[in-house]
Amino acid sequence: MKQILLAAAFAALSSSAMAPPTDAGKYQVALGDCEGCHGKNLAGGVVLTTPFGRMVTPNITPDKDTGIGNYTAEDFARAMKAGIAPGGKLLYPAMPYPSYARMSDADIAALWTYMRTVKPVKNSVNVNQLKFPFNLRFMMRGWNMLFFAPAPYANNPAKSAAWNRGAYLVSGAGHCGACHTSKNPFGADKSTALTGAALLGWFAPDLTSDQGAGLGSWSNADIVTYLQTGRNNHSLASGPMAEAVENSTSKMNDADLKAIAVYLKDLPASRGNGGGATGIEAQMKSGANLYDISCAACHGRDGKGSLIFPPLAGNPTVRQVRADSIVRMVLAGGRGASTAKAPTGQGMPSFAWRLSDSQAADILTYIRNNWGNRAPAVSPETVGHIRSALRSGS
Repeated sequence: MKQILLAAAFAALSSSAMAPPTDAGKYQVALGDCEGCHGKNLAGGVVLTTPFGRMVTPNITPDKDTGIGNYTAEDFARAMKAGIAPGGKLLYPAMPYPSYARMSDADIAALWTYMRTVKPVKNSVNVNQLKFPFNLRFMMRGWNMLFFAPAPYANNPAKSAAWNRGAYLVSGAGHCGACHTSKNPFGADKSTALTGAALLGWFAPDLTSDQGAGLGSWSNADIVTYLQTGRNNHSLASGPMAEAVENSTSKMNDADLKAIAVYLKDLPASRGNGGGATGIEAQMKSGANLYDISCAACHGRDGKGSLIFPPLAGNPTVRQVRADSIVRMVLAGGRGASTAKAPTGQGMPSFAWRLSDSQAADILTYIRNNWGNRAPAVSPETVGHIRSALRSGS
């Protein structure tokens, strides 16, 4: 039945009498953050580090030798919604076809129309660099049987049009769960959707209405502002999220951003991601002194930040159950998103040269358990592990 439904959808796409306008397809590129993985010219070559080894994103320009120039509309739809490339080649879910399967046929057709107008770029990519046995694509048949249930998004009649549009974007083209939903040992989403997950050395935060680590204290307008600019009065986007804001959410229209906010604000609280744990007394005392020396000038002694620097008090990123993101920021520094509405991406310098593992752990434990924040203490071992990973380039 799964194959029959997919085949019918692909046939409808390929027989469409009227091609959607190019602008509609270009907007789908923004919704799906295609540039985030495939590069500004969509020629691929971006390295993705996974628990199963390295993958390199493919060339999706219309080049006939190294891209998708020989695809038909049906080929494209089948790859997007079923994870199957021409010749029966099984794709890995690093290309989030489980999410794209929820997209409408019209949106997929619009995307295909635009992709045919992209400038062809000749760029041959060795995509599959996974470890054995994960590099054996036939294993994806079992993965799909266990974890892939393709179905287009169906509106919830009990919810508003804005809620349904937000749910469609978050679960479909936006594929937010690819980063913000934790994975099982096979790399498939767990049932605890959008409650936060470790990713590429960062921790993608909880997006539910949890008051501690989630978006419970954010208004709808706060969410819209954050997605438009990469910052608001609560937090500043950094790392992979800064890239997502620049490439995707900052290019979304106001109606869609508001719809996403409506949907996220209605998600049930995760209950337990971040709150409830206290720091260690000695770490708190040491961290207070170190914070005054290294952090207070920008973030304030009260942790409230300023117009330029984000607050640490009440910041959901600070209060996540895992401290990967903030440890990484302290050690490596970072840059906020640069968008049309907020072109200056604030930067934070690296403190790895001046803080030991213990000192960094003490500061972060203090931040995570001061000004009303409550989150698990950070250990020197955690800092040391992330420092080693940064040195090795992972």
